[in-house]
Amino acid sequence: MRGSLGRLLHTLLVFAIAGLLGFLSTRFGFRHDWSEAQHTSLAPQSVALLARLDAPVEVVSYASSSGSLRRGIAAFVARYQAYKADIALTFVDPAADPAAMRRLGVTIDGEIELRYRGRSERLQRLNERELSTALLRLSRSQERMVAFLSGDGERKPDGAANADLGQFTALLLAQGVRCVPLVLGSGARIPDNTDLLVIADPRTPIAAPVAAEIVDWVERGGALLWLLEPGENADLAGLANALSVRVLPGLLVDGSGASVGLGDPSFVVLSQYPDHAIARGFALTTLFPQAAALAQLTTPRWQVQPLLRSSAQSWSETGAIPRAGESAATIRFDPNTEEMRGPLDLAFALSRLSPRPDRREQRALVVGDADFLSNQFLGNGGNRELGQRLFNWLLADDALIEIAERGAPDRLITLTQTRLSLTGLGFLVGLPLALVLYGSLMAWRRRRRH
Repeated sequence: MRGSLGRLLHTLLVFAIAGLLGFLSTRFGFRHDWSEAQHTSLAPQSVALLARLDAPVEVVSYASSSGSLRRGIAAFVARYQAYKADIALTFVDPAADPAAMRRLGVTIDGEIELRYRGRSERLQRLNERELSTALLRLSRSQERMVAFLSGDGERKPDGAANADLGQFTALLLAQGVRCVPLVLGSGARIPDNTDLLVIADPRTPIAAPVAAEIVDWVERGGALLWLLEPGENADLAGLANALSVRVLPGLLVDGSGASVGLGDPSFVVLSQYPDHAIARGFALTTLFPQAAALAQLTTPRWQVQPLLRSSAQSWSETGAIPRAGESAATIRFDPNTEEMRGPLDLAFALSRLSPRPDRREQRALVVGDADFLSNQFLGNGGNRELGQRLFNWLLADDALIEIAERGAPDRLITLTQTRLSLTGLGFLVGLPLALVLYGSLMAWRRRRRH
């Protein structure tokens, strides 16, 4: 009787302890990443960032309801929700309203929109570095000032026409970047609080005093983005010389676009990019209508790095370009002219030590096309994200959060052809033969016993 009572009390005690542990598990959490490279948890930089965010974060994922994409996104965002409870994740099915998705500029299944304190930013690639860096940009209280040179027929930063940049600058505004037109008269100077000066395809010659002020802005250490077009006659030869670049004559044509169904050779399609911080991890296709090719001077004053480069099937065409509907076979590379055969560069990223005491590096970009950021072509492929990357780099936001890749250790086994052949022979012949011999030995032993 006493033994039965003891066993009953022991059983009740075990159940009580189990119930208490279950109750405590609902009140206190415990997480530990047991993976080899800690790749299922957040880096310390991301955890510290989340601790500084003092307002809710909304994550909107434009992912289709079919497949496992939503499940993967939810699992990834859950890593952030474990450290910040007021991160809300919402899914929107892009197939439910394709017209609305086109108006929003959603082009990729699974595209992410982050919202924080009235600001927003889009992500087309989901990884820890991209998401944490976007959150850090959105959390900045200081607004960036980008001045667009105006008054000489440039693309309007707030315009709604096809050639204007209103849609893109609206995207920048949502990220805390204010874009304002800047008209420079004789003797006027670019304001010191300007973080970036943009020259977007002037249609008339720029007055000499204004051109001199732009060059002086560069020499003072100012950041610059120059979006130019073929045949541009803006009297900015002094600026090109200060940037150690020159514009090649003619229009860049590329026959590789035919492989993706593009019949107009004056439209350059790119899907591969030189190694640079702007294009690192960027694999989207971009479209550049009627671009100019660039070359660097032989004695550059900058560190000049190619950013966009056409294919080997391209060249700088100085003759007439076929109109829409005409055969592209009427144009060919002519080695007897000043035309140059590709690959050719259509964008340079420039950097050097900054003469300004508040900045370590001065940066500038020269792009031989202004259409790719226009309202008409912004939604093509990765044009929008590439534009964001350009501005992030120019505003020194390219490496806000450095998170090292945390993949599993290298388990690749490299075998010579001889060892590979011996391994295959062992599996095909040696292993079956060993099994036959072992079976024969066991059968012989059993016969001896009987």
